[in-house]
Amino acid sequence: MSDNYRELYEAERNRNREYAMRIARLEEENASLSFRLDRIHNNPLWKHTKGIRDTMLRVGKLKKRIKNLGGFRGFVSKVLYKIRESKAKKGYGKRSFPNAERRRYEENYEFAYRPLISILVPLYNTPAGYMKQMLESVKYQTYSGWELVLADGSDDAHSYVGEYFTAQAANDNRIKYRKLKENLGISGNTNECVADATGDYLALFDHDDILHPSLLFEYVMAINEKGADYLYCDETTFKGNNIDKMITMHFKPDFAIDNLRANNYICHFSCFKRELLEGTELFRTEFDGSQDHDMILRLTDRARNIVHVPKLLYYWRSHAGSVAKDIGAKSYAIEAAKGAVADHLSSKGFENFTISSTRAFETIFRIDYELVGHPKISIIIANKDHKDDLSRCIDSILSRSTYENYEIVIVDNNSTTKEIEEYYRSIKDSRVKLIRYIGEFNYSRVNNYGVEYADGQYVVLLNNDTAVITPNWMEQMLMYAQRKDVGAVGAKLLYADRTIQHAGVVIGLGAHRAAGHTHYGKSYDNLGYMGRLCYAQDVTAVTGACLMVAKHLYTKHAGLDDHFAVSLNDVDFCLRLRKQGLLNVFTPFAELYHYESKSRGLDTDGSNAKRYEKETQLFKKKWEAELKAGDPYFNPNFSLDRSDYSVRIC
Repeated sequence: MSDNYRELYEAERNRNREYAMRIARLEEENASLSFRLDRIHNNPLWKHTKGIRDTMLRVGKLKKRIKNLGGFRGFVSKVLYKIRESKAKKGYGKRSFPNAERRRYEENYEFAYRPLISILVPLYNTPAGYMKQMLESVKYQTYSGWELVLADGSDDAHSYVGEYFTAQAANDNRIKYRKLKENLGISGNTNECVADATGDYLALFDHDDILHPSLLFEYVMAINEKGADYLYCDETTFKGNNIDKMITMHFKPDFAIDNLRANNYICHFSCFKRELLEGTELFRTEFDGSQDHDMILRLTDRARNIVHVPKLLYYWRSHAGSVAKDIGAKSYAIEAAKGAVADHLSSKGFENFTISSTRAFETIFRIDYELVGHPKISIIIANKDHKDDLSRCIDSILSRSTYENYEIVIVDNNSTTKEIEEYYRSIKDSRVKLIRYIGEFNYSRVNNYGVEYADGQYVVLLNNDTAVITPNWMEQMLMYAQRKDVGAVGAKLLYADRTIQHAGVVIGLGAHRAAGHTHYGKSYDNLGYMGRLCYAQDVTAVTGACLMVAKHLYTKHAGLDDHFAVSLNDVDFCLRLRKQGLLNVFTPFAELYHYESKSRGLDTDGSNAKRYEKETQLFKKKWEAELKAGDPYFNPNFSLDRSDYSVRIC
């Protein structure tokens, strides 16, 4: 045996000896533990304390749940939310129906204009109980200026449908019933209703759902007061035959085109002026399964005054086979919905876009628009010292971004450390340039100064305490910023623990009633209220921590108002853009980390608190009318004390 092999042999033998000794020790310890465990189990005290141990186990599990919910405060918050939600659902059920006094008021109200509203209902093998409840909810309306137009495609096995409605029509001339020679599907049957309707307004009603008694009254009020030519309301999904058994309550935003393209949030109860149908048909059979989404996209595009009535007035029944129960019951609806959105986008001049389902729901879509050209983007980063924050931010942009035509403009404001100066000198990338702003810190002035040196057609205001997550973050924001109807675009920002810091701004939200972030503190995996963290949408404002806007819009509207030295300058800027008829968009598909307020500190004490209070009062005075009207994208039924879309308890 050679010396090399002898050494290997000895080493292997020593290892085997060591393993054998360790196994022997473990077996000895195991035998000792087994003996001690048997003594414990046979001890009378162990048997008599089983209840206590089980309780401790349950407490341990509860403590783990509390920890997962963000500690005791998070646990209590969750419990209170469930209680509030339960109370809200009860309050919006039958209890919300008008009492005798209110009914008399609504029934006798003298409108200047009393339109005839044709309620269109396509019938097909409707269960007897459902059709009777549907009819009663129409007859129980406090506004009497309606006609119920029914087109029946039921088969011979469901002849009771025709018998019932024929008898009803004979007793009430407001009910118009026609038996179709053949079933034409939901689109064809509803179009037949249109042919028989004589109303000034047409309204769409499913044969198995229920209307709130005041629905038509509220709509006619909106028609008289606001000249509405397209109306919709909030809705709830209920289970079985009891409308108090609510599954969800959908409190909707006012009209938002980007929301609608991604998600048919309008849905029920659509009512519109008849003239909107001139030259077109109501439903197109090629979009069966999502015919309402197609119709809403087309008619809202024609409408001049779309009004959302923010009241829970439509009750959508969930039962086996209904879309309310499971979209899988009508899987073809998914492709139909994509087709409807694609047709709409093509009609608006968009090309080479893609539409894909999101993680929230198969009919909630992510739309990727084609970029026009390859314009230069200038990323403006204000900085004072904080070398570690800035270097992390810039490194993430340079190493992770897939968009290539950009520059980074660092606006240094009175840095004093040797460390940051050394870092500036170490930057060798030609896309990064440094300029100096001399003067007292004012976030608005510093950024406005930086934009003056920007060579790009688009600018991004970016905090130095951010870091890129999504490689194509610039592309995702640019596809919206390029649109002529869009002003500012904001990204989804996360804290280091991957909870949400920013997902859109609502005015009036928070303790100061100035502005606040929605879904604040929610986990990264949260889908958001009705899936709103899963699709790009219109919002009133986005945070200046990561905001993209066309440079010509920034300069045209004088950039950030320097009266807001640190706070609310971004919200003020977005409101000025909205005042010019532009949309502000939040996209969840551009993600960055945001280690918020590291650079300048929080606004909770001392001079910072005084400055924040001063800027808050200035903001509230400047935008008093807008704050009083309420955020159009945040339903007034939501509490302004919370960012999680909790229902306001009256």
